[in-house]
Amino acid sequence: MAQIDYFFGTLSPWTYLAGTRLEEIAARHGATIVYRPLDIVALFPRTGGMAPKDRHPSRMAYRAQELERWAVHLGMPLTLRPRHWPTNPAPSSYAIIAAAKAVAGGATGDMGVLVHAILRACWAEEKDIAEDAVIRAALVEAGFDPGLADKGLWTASGTYEKNLEDAVARGVFGSPFYIVAETDQRFWGQDRLDFLDRHLAGIG
Repeated sequence: MAQIDYFFGTLSPWTYLAGTRLEEIAARHGATIVYRPLDIVALFPRTGGMAPKDRHPSRMAYRAQELERWAVHLGMPLTLRPRHWPTNPAPSSYAIIAAAKAVAGGATGDMGVLVHAILRACWAEEKDIAEDAVIRAALVEAGFDPGLADKGLWTASGTYEKNLEDAVARGVFGSPFYIVAETDQRFWGQDRLDFLDRHLAGIG
């Protein structure tokens, strides 16, 4: 059974546009997903990139056009300039980490739905994903105990920092980023999910 290490930032519009296609691909191939949210803004300068606010205007203009094109192509609502972006990504990331730990301990809940609900809240619903109420609503939508929003924060904080360090060590430089553990094949971007799908079909 393949394992997909999924590195992502909860502020990333490209991760939002991935929807739940990763989960569909993993289910098709019997693969497992390890959800590893990280501080994408901290990742950029450590891997040769820069935060959107520091990029040249021509790059940002093209980014906006691409986001609009992909949103239309995928049939997904998208607000190019969300009211609450950027915001603090840590609280939503901690909740995802806590939910993954709960699932590992036998709890029910859908990690893919949770991640997408948080990203959708930012990029389609004009909500602040740093707010407790928004995070709790996403947890409930995904079938989790909303109390996970404020449980195990110390442990989640350590995992969040470790995810960043592991990402740098393993060649991650953007979001979403998928690594097949068994083969170390890396796929950057929601537009590479088809290649991930084909790779998993080849390794069984």
